[in-house]
Amino acid sequence: MKKSAIVLAAAGLISLGACNRTPTEAAADNASDNLEMVADNLEAQADNATDANTAAALDNASERAEDKADAIENSVENTSM
Repeated sequence: MKKSAIVLAAAGLISLGACNRTPTEAAADNASDNLEMVADNLEAQADNATDANTAAALDNASERAEDKADAIENSVENTSM
């Protein structure tokens, strides 16, 4: 239930933020938002991990997903100016 609520909330925010954007910007925002949700899910899995190695690996994967989301956002901001 919690995941579906997050997805629905994200879809609503994406649709509100879609005004006055190019298709490239919209696609980049969607990709960035999806990566951020992946990062959140990985972080939650890390919190529930039973051993430190698994938790560390999941945290690292979460950080990489967030870094990729930031890179997408930055590339769109730099090209749309």
